Amino acid sequence: MDLGTNNCRLLVAKPEAGSFRVVDSFSRIVRLGEGVSRTGLLSSGAMDRTVEALQICADKMQRQGVSRMRCVATEVCRQAENSTEFLDRVKTEVGIELDIITTEEEAGLAVDGCSPLLDHRNKNALVFDIGGGSTELVWLRLRNRQRTEVLGWTSIPYGVVSLTERHGGVTLSGDAYQNMIADVTEHIARFEEQHGIADFIRQGQVQMLGTSGTVTTLAGVHFGLKRYNRRRVDGAWLHTSKMIEICERLANSNYDDRVQEPCIGEERADLVVSGCAIVQAMHNQWPIRKLRVADRGVREGLLVGLMKEADREQDTADKVAQKTNLSKVET
Repeated sequence: MDLGTNNCRLLVAKPEAGSFRVVDSFSRIVRLGEGVSRTGLLSSGAMDRTVEALQICADKMQRQGVSRMRCVATEVCRQAENSTEFLDRVKTEVGIELDIITTEEEAGLAVDGCSPLLDHRNKNALVFDIGGGSTELVWLRLRNRQRTEVLGWTSIPYGVVSLTERHGGVTLSGDAYQNMIADVTEHIARFEEQHGIADFIRQGQVQMLGTSGTVTTLAGVHFGLKRYNRRRVDGAWLHTSKMIEICERLANSNYDDRVQEPCIGEERADLVVSGCAIVQAMHNQWPIRKLRVADRGVREGLLVGLMKEADREQDTADKVAQKTNLSKVET
């Protein structure tokens, strides 16, 4: 389970043929981070909404007989001064222990979750995850045999919620969109200075992959979906020129028009412009021709980690059993 600044997401799965099969899932926009960028505190209303969603997750896990779990919280709980009190409330009322992970681990889990969509015919990959409170960037070297090496990562302290609260979302001033882009560009430029990614892009050696509600929403709008369809979106390739056209159209539209977009709706209409600004800031710095879209990330990374943990425990148990059997034979 992944509890972010904006969303609460759950995946329940069973190991199957070296991967996993999803048997249940849940996703709800809870806006836990609403107002945190201004007050530094989780509000009572946001906590109530989130506890209600977490109870649904707990019920689903119990019904499915979950035997191994990991439940993490990200940027909003790293920032909020009262996150400890919130975690205590969740443990008492819901029975779930939330683990606040670091930005580095969050970035690593996103990469693990998206790894099946990385094309190792490229030499490098740039993976980004736009969250509610922050945006993670990971620069990878793609090696043979599906192995990856992290060359660098950073956490930009702006996500769709924090950037919207800084510049507005329902009503935007004329300069708001460009100001959003400028805020993000400062951090992207610093990452570019460290790694020289633009040179690799010019040589055609880089795959860019985006995982977030922003990029999946843009993909849904691009495909003209009347209702969001994960199978259509996950793994899809988008021409970035078309994506930027959508970003600029949405930035210049009014709130009511954005609400009418089937893949945006009222839940995302105030946040989507800030997400577009983050995407456009990255495109300005790294003008790659195509972007691969991932409707997967931290949750899938958590599942991969749990499966590896189970395999290690099974290997240890098998070795102990083998030694025990040998001892019996010798006796």
